[in-house]
Amino acid sequence: MVTIEDFQKIDIRVGKVIEIKDAETKKPMYVLKVDFGESGIKQSIAGIKPNYEKEELLNKKFIFVINLEPKRIANILSECMILAAEKDDKVVILQPERDIEIGSKIS
Repeated sequence: MVTIEDFQKIDIRVGKVIEIKDAETKKPMYVLKVDFGESGIKQSIAGIKPNYEKEELLNKKFIFVINLEPKRIANILSECMILAAEKDDKVVILQPERDIEIGSKIS
């Protein structure tokens, strides 16, 4: 079980995708540049390419975990993780239902 204290350590925020490009990886992935306002700009590598076109992501706001330990995937640094619901081959990225400032904390 995860305690509430453990959960509160996870920094989940609203970020806006400001740049997107194809990742040079074996699996179809995107490299995202994401603006979190005062928390800065971070890079993420995400395996969402089979489910989303670039135009569906660019300049849109989504939900990210921003305090994970950075990880290199196919020599690309990933500094945050986009959150999505997944079932079988269907992937749906989480995003705010209403407009809210980038960098807003999810609690």
